[in-house]
Amino acid sequence: MRKQIAAANWKMNLSLQQGEQLINDLLAKPHELKAHQMAIFAVPAPYLMMAQNKLSNKQHVGVAAQNCYSKKSGAYTGEISVEMLNSLGVQYVVLGHSERREYFNESNQFLAEKLDICLQHQITPIFCCGEPLQIREAGTQNAFVAAQLAESLFHLNAADIVKLVIAYEPIWAIGTGKTASSEQAQEMHAFIRSQLAHQYGQDTANQVSILYGGSVKANNAVELFSQPDVDGGLVGGASLIADEFAAIINALK
Repeated sequence: MRKQIAAANWKMNLSLQQGEQLINDLLAKPHELKAHQMAIFAVPAPYLMMAQNKLSNKQHVGVAAQNCYSKKSGAYTGEISVEMLNSLGVQYVVLGHSERREYFNESNQFLAEKLDICLQHQITPIFCCGEPLQIREAGTQNAFVAAQLAESLFHLNAADIVKLVIAYEPIWAIGTGKTASSEQAQEMHAFIRSQLAHQYGQDTANQVSILYGGSVKANNAVELFSQPDVDGGLVGGASLIADEFAAIINALK
C-alpha cells in the first residue's frame, strides 16, 4: 500500500512556545500510526530544531521545512539550504506551495531546480500543484496541472519520481467560500496519477503518494481519504489545533 500521510503545514503561525505546546498536546492524544502511515510536521524554519528534538525518536513521524533554496550554499541572505536541513536531520521539504508560487513568483522551472537539489541530498520533496479559480471556472484545470507536472517533475527518472510526495491544492477552494467535493478531489488525483503513468508507467505511478490540500478538516478527512487515489492530506489551519489534527491522523487509510 502507498504511504498514507497527514502533513501539517503551520505556515507563518505560532510562537516557539505555542508550537512546542501544540506538539506536546498532539503527542498526548491517542493515535497509533501503522507502518504504512506517517505524520509530517512542516514548521517555520526557526522551529525546525525544536520539532526535530521532540519528534525524531517517534515512529512514522517526520519534520519538514516549508521551503528551501535551489543552491547548495552561497551569498543568498535569508535563504535556507539543503545542507542546513541535512545538518538538522530534516528529511522533508514542502516545495511549490500555492502561496510561494503566488506571493514569491516561484516558477515551474525554479521548482525543478529545487527538486533536483533536494533529491541530490536525500531530502524528500512534498511537491505542490493545483489550479486557481479562473482556471477551474474555465474548465482547463487538467491542462494547467499537467503543465506544472511536466515542467517541474518530468525531467526526473522513475527511480527519483517515486521518492516524491505530491500534494494537490485546489486553490479555488481555499478561502473562497467554494468547496471541493471528495469526488472532485478524487478526479484530479486520478488525473495526476494518470499523468505519472503516461510518463513512467502504471507501476511507478501507483507508488507515489498524492495528498489533498484543500481545507482538510476533522469533519471531512474520512470521506476525502476514503477516495482510492487520495493518500492523505496537506493540512493548513486544522493542523494548528491538536484535536483536529489528531482526528485527521486517525482518518488515514
